[in-house]
Amino acid sequence: MKLINPQETIRIIQQNEFRFQKRFGQNFLIDANVLNRIITSSEITKEDCVLEIGPGIGTMTQALAEAAGHVVTVEIDDNLIPILTSTLKDYENVTILHNDVLKLDLNEVIDTYNAGKPVKVVANLPYYITTPIIMGLFESLAPILSITVMVQKEVADRMKAGPGSKDYGALSLAVQYYAEPEIVQQVPPNCFIPRPNVGSAVIRLKRYPEPPVNVQDEKFMFQLIRAAFGQRRKTLLNSLSHGAGLQKDVILQALDKMSLPATVRGEALTLEQFARLSDLLQP
Repeated sequence: MKLINPQETIRIIQQNEFRFQKRFGQNFLIDANVLNRIITSSEITKEDCVLEIGPGIGTMTQALAEAAGHVVTVEIDDNLIPILTSTLKDYENVTILHNDVLKLDLNEVIDTYNAGKPVKVVANLPYYITTPIIMGLFESLAPILSITVMVQKEVADRMKAGPGSKDYGALSLAVQYYAEPEIVQQVPPNCFIPRPNVGSAVIRLKRYPEPPVNVQDEKFMFQLIRAAFGQRRKTLLNSLSHGAGLQKDVILQALDKMSLPATVRGEALTLEQFARLSDLLQP
């Protein structure tokens, strides 16, 4: 039975006496149009292995299994494992991993289930832990072609934002260092059970084969970026002095070499400018 409708979702929940747990941020998708948009925008084919995070009762997993060659789905909630075992029993190309994705060795999972070849990630992510999961996927350096995820609309806007906008910040720069973001669809609260308090969005992050900028030490660059946005109202000079422990005269020299004023704020700099600033300030 296809789960992507309110009646079937409610039936499964009631039949299994399932209780939503706030600590897992569980909101199950019940809108077929949104589901179809996720599947098409992720560009999955029968040649693909898909890593799904947080399958819930298996609604999106079913659709992924019909589109992909193999689906590896990771669920942390003990109470959902028997439900998934039942709802996905007819799909031989699905592997259920009962685990916390933040504790998984992603490279080992991909080696085991896709012979080390690149996978596509698709997920309806819990809002409270979206950023750690996204950054964990990127920083693992696992072979990932793309990440298509449902997230809080505000987070999607921040991932996509450019310099000078109110949404632009450390997350924007971190995501755009690894991937090209595209907001695919806005999703209202009534597309979920239970309804979240905020709007959602589907965003696709197409992984760059190589980062779009060259930088000597990416860890140091991200240290500067975090310091630059630690207190948005401060100038970059003060932010880096207090947040990164750098001498003001050294920062001023670097800004001068980049033809940037001493009063510039972090939100005005592009990723390329942060990379250059990082190289100039490299200890």
